[in-house]
Amino acid sequence: MPTIIDVAGLDGLFASLGRHGYTVIGPKVRDGAILYDELESPSELPAGWTDVQDGGTYRLERREDEARFGYASAPSTWKQFLLTPKLRLWQARQNGSIEIEEEPLPDTPLAFFGVRPCELTAIAIQDRVLLGGRYADRDYAARREGVFLVAVNCHEPGGTCFCTSMNTGPFVHGEVAYDLVLTELLEGGHRFLVDAGSARGEEILAELGGTEPSEADFQAATAQQERAAASMGRELDTYGIRDLLGSNLEHPVWDRVAERCLTCGNCTQACPTCFCTTVEDSNDLTDGHAERTRLWDSCFSVDYSYIHGGAIRQSSKARYRQWLTHKLSTWHDQFDSSGCVGCGRCITWCPVGIDITEEVAAIRATETREDA
Repeated sequence: MPTIIDVAGLDGLFASLGRHGYTVIGPKVRDGAILYDELESPSELPAGWTDVQDGGTYRLERREDEARFGYASAPSTWKQFLLTPKLRLWQARQNGSIEIEEEPLPDTPLAFFGVRPCELTAIAIQDRVLLGGRYADRDYAARREGVFLVAVNCHEPGGTCFCTSMNTGPFVHGEVAYDLVLTELLEGGHRFLVDAGSARGEEILAELGGTEPSEADFQAATAQQERAAASMGRELDTYGIRDLLGSNLEHPVWDRVAERCLTCGNCTQACPTCFCTTVEDSNDLTDGHAERTRLWDSCFSVDYSYIHGGAIRQSSKARYRQWLTHKLSTWHDQFDSSGCVGCGRCITWCPVGIDITEEVAAIRATETREDA
């Protein structure tokens, strides 16, 4: 049964998560941005801050209220805590014989606090990629197993958001997993509508107390959902997009994008679903020690497609086309879904403001003219 808590009730929620052994990770203001980091208390949440995002631009501004979740999306993603940017896989020593030691698995369960609906879908996509195949990723599985997901419905879409186009937001729906979901209500008093999505969520919810929601609370939540859905900064027409991109691999759009693209890989680093990695081996010949480290990589790197003496995708055109067509088209063939959740990070954090919604629309426009 949903409950209503006031702002002070967040202290009780944090305390309950702590009693259950969770380390809370959530949004905080740091270095001029809202980033995900370890939180000691709700006082560290970005109260009264919002973000202004557009192609290649991001800044924080003060709000006229004290909303804790009055921003769109953080530059960082939950991916960094599950598929870590840098991970030592194993180390070896030679002491007469070779001794190999795998990196210990993490054993501290995390609570992700403030997960947006689009980000819930992103986590589900990464689960499918890294756990759903024949070989599950050992470290990802250990980190993911104990995560407690506290979702928050979005009431402040950003200038680059298009989650409604991808059917991933702005409010959670039954197809994604979460433990608790908060709806921050600001009109008629600052409060939170809290509901559970799992048995362990019900357990935490029972510890919060709170009051029974009124019909006015539910109406406020519905109105907020409708306003958020109507205020997306971008939209993407996904009808037939898999075949649209697959049949336009030589479209002039790719050349035009290549003239601007820096192949910096910012879009892949900011994306909550990209999963490309590489490995590096290092050794010390003086003491017989060696280790292997896994690092985030990007399909925008020339070396990423290096095979038998040469790179398959040497041009920026080929690398951008690979990324976009994989994300929106061939991802369906591999994982039965799109690889995009409409969070808009790739647009915001592109230094030259390349916009995937515009590029797809440009391809679709020529198809429409040819069909006319």
